[in-house]
Amino acid sequence: MDKKQLHHIWTYLRMVKVWHLSVLLLVSATVCVVSLRSNNLTMVQLRDEVYTADRTDGDVEGALQRLRAFVYGHMNTQLASDDNAVYPPIQLKYTYERLKQAEQDRVKQVNEQVYTDAQNYCERLYPGSFSGGPRVPCIEQYVSERGVKEHAIPDALYKFDFVSPTWSPDLAGFSVLASIFFGLLLTLRLIIGFYARKQL
Repeated sequence: MDKKQLHHIWTYLRMVKVWHLSVLLLVSATVCVVSLRSNNLTMVQLRDEVYTADRTDGDVEGALQRLRAFVYGHMNTQLASDDNAVYPPIQLKYTYERLKQAEQDRVKQVNEQVYTDAQNYCERLYPGSFSGGPRVPCIEQYVSERGVKEHAIPDALYKFDFVSPTWSPDLAGFSVLASIFFGLLLTLRLIIGFYARKQL
């Protein structure tokens, strides 16, 4: 590139002031930081709603859906705060314990009824037998054949982790792009300006 072409480019480039680009970079970087923080704070609020719904037996599914939709749609919303955090970060401990207790209660109730039915059945079958005799083995066999056992509830069904995107089309995402764009423009303007002044 000869000096005449460089002078021509530099004449147009001088119209773009360094302070204009610096202000634009500062504004976009500020918006970027504020919006990224806002995304994170909203995620924390939605996560707390999930924990509250879990603890109080509220609308856990609705709270989970709101959290999932927000995390999947916004950057800087990762659920785990550090490397030492519990994984997966969302664990519905109280919901799981309530379901487990309900299953234990169901099994206990069914088995109590089975035992009562066994006593009635074996009394009719062996009316002359009192304590011991054939009635006890009859009851044991009836209970073993008709009694129920607890169904294992997999705890993995009550543990969640949602991954936030690296970039999202929201205020935070666009302000990140704007900050990168204005940062590159400012750097390019400074490099070309330095080179042009040195050559001319």
